[in-house]
Amino acid sequence: MKILFLGDVVGISGRSMVLSNLLSKIKNEKIDFVVINGENAADAGMGITEEVCKDLFNCGVDVITTGNHVWDQKETMSHIEKENRLLRPKNLFEPSPGRGFGIFTAKNGMNIGVLNLMGNVFMKKCEDAFEAAEKFIKKYELKVDYDFLLVDFHAETTSEKVAMGHIFDGKATLVVGTHTHIPTNDARVLKGGTAYQTDAGMCGDYDSVIGMNKDNSINKFLKKKSTKHFAATGDASLCGVIVECDIETGLAKKVENFIYGGELKNSQ
Repeated sequence: MKILFLGDVVGISGRSMVLSNLLSKIKNEKIDFVVINGENAADAGMGITEEVCKDLFNCGVDVITTGNHVWDQKETMSHIEKENRLLRPKNLFEPSPGRGFGIFTAKNGMNIGVLNLMGNVFMKKCEDAFEAAEKFIKKYELKVDYDFLLVDFHAETTSEKVAMGHIFDGKATLVVGTHTHIPTNDARVLKGGTAYQTDAGMCGDYDSVIGMNKDNSINKFLKKKSTKHFAATGDASLCGVIVECDIETGLAKKVENFIYGGELKNSQ
């Protein structure tokens, strides 16, 4: 059993790379289930639309997670109510449209729980992520409510992400961080059997500032004239993790950093 998680898709460049390559990667890597963070997948790199969701689902994505940019496109608030494969952070203040957790069926018939949480430090205000995690753990159980559990923790600080990994250790198949767009070199299986990586990286153009046009972004830092952020449009990399899962326990046997194409030039 293999699960592929891909980090934040940024703009047209990242989306095109996913649409062009994901189906072949699923086949070549023998992937059973795909989750992708799509909160930056709209053309300018802000939010997601119904059309973008359909394109991602049609190219092999099973579930789309999001984060602090989930409502950047107004149509998402209505679309998320009817598309249960599109998740928003579960710890957004209620009432919020949509849901932050779902149980889905993989290609091999196994049940996959997907939980989307958002951090509290340097992020939009939301309910405490760690209290939300504790409530979830008390309510749901691996191999009882689902065969596998994937947690996308959309957070700014590495300390929050590492702590969340330890909270779910032995209770989730994979805990992976998103939001900062730079893949971290710490993919590993924790002592309790949970696969973990602090940040999955992004599916986007790395000749940029975390996916955004580099010249415009630099001008903003220098307080020079610039326009609203917009996504870079060069060759993109696909970044994420592949987890080989133990069907008996629901935990991880192995996790590997997945990087393909573009500026990062991984050997895969």
